[in-house]
Amino acid sequence: MSVTMNNQNQQDRPELQAIMQWLVDSGMTGIQLRVHDARGEWAGSAGVRELGETAKPPTNGSFRIGSTTKTFVATLVLQLAAEGRIELDGPVADHLPEFGLDRRITVRMLLQHTSGLFNFTGEYYEDGTIAPGIVWAGREWVEGRFRTYQPQELVALALSKPARFEPGADWSYSNTNYVLARLLIERVTGRSFAEELQRLILGPLGMSDTIAPGTSTELPEPHAHAYYRYEDGGQERTVDVTSQNPSWISAGGDMISTTQDLHTFISALMGGRLLPASLLAEMRDPHPKIGYGLGLFAQELSSGGTVFHHNGGIDGYAALMYSTPDGDMTLTASLTYVDDAAQSLAGTFQQSLQKLVDEVFNGARPGR
Repeated sequence: MSVTMNNQNQQDRPELQAIMQWLVDSGMTGIQLRVHDARGEWAGSAGVRELGETAKPPTNGSFRIGSTTKTFVATLVLQLAAEGRIELDGPVADHLPEFGLDRRITVRMLLQHTSGLFNFTGEYYEDGTIAPGIVWAGREWVEGRFRTYQPQELVALALSKPARFEPGADWSYSNTNYVLARLLIERVTGRSFAEELQRLILGPLGMSDTIAPGTSTELPEPHAHAYYRYEDGGQERTVDVTSQNPSWISAGGDMISTTQDLHTFISALMGGRLLPASLLAEMRDPHPKIGYGLGLFAQELSSGGTVFHHNGGIDGYAALMYSTPDGDMTLTASLTYVDDAAQSLAGTFQQSLQKLVDEVFNGARPGR
């Protein structure tokens, strides 16, 4: 299967094309890749836009970005902190008293996943046990994928379960934190999350292809399709899940973007154009357990230096967003695939991350 390319600097970048081809050969249905580095900007795609068809994915199509949404949410909260409207170390309960939250839970704890709040999409414990949350996989999810959830409903479900640990005592990834952060933004500003996103990030940066869809089920054209596979009466079924109501994940991962817009965002964020230097430094300060700052992962490179990122996945879509600390080098991508309850392509996804990061960033010696 061949690779399409948008080649702005007359560089064929065979090494990037080879990785994209490896991804398609490994089972991904499609990939859109964009790299900004010392050689300029390069964008390409591989695979197919839709199963059974031959057209390749667009090089700058729309896709669901999953948990990459969290970096946008965290940036908004920090921007409101810069405006003096939110205190990072103040109790969340002061703004959202209706939930009866433990007053020790601070805004910073939401952004860094140290609140201890139960993850409404389910908890996976070290001993292998699982505490289920809302349905987000399997036949039941496929058949109910147009259902609307209210963010308050998701938080209420989480609060009906035991906390994972005392506030601030540990680190554990929880989508509940970011749904609360969204509600916090809306309570403090009196405007919707989508409106604040437009006011503080999308408008100033000219990001016209990025949206917070709320309960809207459609993906703007052009786009590649995503799929989900499940068993039904002993038969395997593969369903196109491109259209779905993402309110089940809310601000934990509902946004839609493009590789170009993700580049614009992470480059501006790392380049200091969205936050004061002091708050950007706090955002990038990683928790010692996992390397997670405030809505952002820090990753040390084998060649030296650091990259910051937050990737995401949601039912047949995966998003990659990486940058050097100065915002000058970025990698943004979308992968489409046939998802399933076993997440059988998870290993391939992890391998692909390593291959891409190594190729784009190692050897570049990005500065801190």
